[in-house]
Amino acid sequence: MKQHVVIIGSGPSGLAAAIELGGRGIACTILERHARAGYAPRAKTTHTRTREHLRRWGIAEKLAAASPFGVEYPSHVLYVTRLGGKLIHRFEHALQCSSARDDRYSEHGQWIPQYKLEAVLREHALSLPGVDLRYGVEFAGFVEDPTGLDVRFRNVETGVEEALRADYLIGADGARSAVRDAIGATMHGTYGLSRNYNIIFRAPGLAEAHAHGPGIMIGQINNEVPSLIGPMDIGDLWYFMPTGLAAGVTYSNVEAVDAIKRSTGIDLPYEILSSDEWVASRLLADRYRQGRVFLAGDACHLHPPFGGFGMNMGIADAVDLGWKIAAVLQGWGGPVLLDSYEIERRPAHEFVLDESEANHAASPNALYREGLEDDTPEGDIMRAEAAQAIIAAKTPEFYALGVVLGYCYRGSPIIVDDGTAADWQRSRDYSPSATPGCLAPHHWMTETVSLYDLFGDGYTLLVLDKDANAAAAQQEAHALGVPLVVVRIDDDVVRDLYQEPLILIRPDQHVAWRGKIWPDDGLLARVSGRTAEAFQGEVLQAESEVIASAT
Repeated sequence: MKQHVVIIGSGPSGLAAAIELGGRGIACTILERHARAGYAPRAKTTHTRTREHLRRWGIAEKLAAASPFGVEYPSHVLYVTRLGGKLIHRFEHALQCSSARDDRYSEHGQWIPQYKLEAVLREHALSLPGVDLRYGVEFAGFVEDPTGLDVRFRNVETGVEEALRADYLIGADGARSAVRDAIGATMHGTYGLSRNYNIIFRAPGLAEAHAHGPGIMIGQINNEVPSLIGPMDIGDLWYFMPTGLAAGVTYSNVEAVDAIKRSTGIDLPYEILSSDEWVASRLLADRYRQGRVFLAGDACHLHPPFGGFGMNMGIADAVDLGWKIAAVLQGWGGPVLLDSYEIERRPAHEFVLDESEANHAASPNALYREGLEDDTPEGDIMRAEAAQAIIAAKTPEFYALGVVLGYCYRGSPIIVDDGTAADWQRSRDYSPSATPGCLAPHHWMTETVSLYDLFGDGYTLLVLDKDANAAAAQQEAHALGVPLVVVRIDDDVVRDLYQEPLILIRPDQHVAWRGKIWPDDGLLARVSGRTAEAFQGEVLQAESEVIASAT
């Protein structure tokens, strides 16, 4: 049977799964109920790690080109009393969106509406052989047997049902996931941390009507309409988010215009384009898998959007799951690879849920204090005190590279601990570490060439000592059919980062193992999720070597 994965949902998680699988030669069909269109983005920040995946897929520059204001637009976050009022504090170059080169990562973050990111992902996914996207259909269930599953779907207009035969099914169908319901998984945690509105509006002249300069998000701290506001796209499109609403509060278009005027203190001819209520919650699925069916993205985790982690975390889910499913279908990966998906991703999700809930607690509503808007010496003192409170509460939200890059898959059955895992601690601050399970530390080899650019699509063995021998690794890879590229590097900085002469990197750029000599205990069989004795198959890819000299 032709290798085939069905993906429910064409949001960022579903599209990323299709790209990861389709780029590895696995046929995918994405099923989507509605064509995703409209003004309202749920996310606006593409984090550094997501852009590093786009770099690996060859489309990071396409995303940069899609930026509505250009990647040089300042990613400042401002806190003001009102857009037309007084500045309280400015966070410069938040969320690692500055285009200045940084040794810690290969791609900076990017502020861009989610629908523009989706367009770039969709175009690339559909350019891959074997990737198909069907609109106007909804998931209707599945029947699994020992060799695969029959995935049922229904035409939303005619009600006619059809079925697709698949090896695996990925539920990337969002917060109301029908796939999650079908496997009997349930969400646990706290629903209803707050009620909020998301309003998209057109505001000609608003950027010029205030004196605070450019920024991607402005927190408005006042006692009328505490809120978040900011520019979203060309054509004078802005978003406006009243936060912490009481139960029963809604906004008609007329009321939304009035709320914008009152919150900003700026009276302009605003045009409401869309509005909807959203509820902030902290929820995590009790399991991410049943047999051949997996959950990814919002289908298995939900949290407040403060910090911009949600969409990016869903894409990371798709990457982790995608390369593992591809490895199993191609014959060089074993069943433990699939078992490792939830084992690895759940701690990363819990880390993000903790951080986003803490960020949510410091909303504009919680930061208001009486007298903040007074144009008096006492008002100046109040704003200075508020600035200190904002710095303490919000710095972890806007400068949290450790949350973005610092999660570590220690304890995974496909990671080999070298005795340093106990020393690793999760942190908002990012310190590159080559501890097995962590993201491989980054280094710029030249002005434009990243160390990551030298990694292969399968496993990569970094050889950092000219006397280190990679022959045993190559022989094992050849025998097991595991794709392996050997990269030899003579660079003192890289040696200092990795601390050992041999480092095995996974397809997702995480460290699987490191050591002084290649062991004879079946290392590749372990990290590829099976035992050497169980492998019966063809060699899939010849080993190769790349010699990279530091320049």
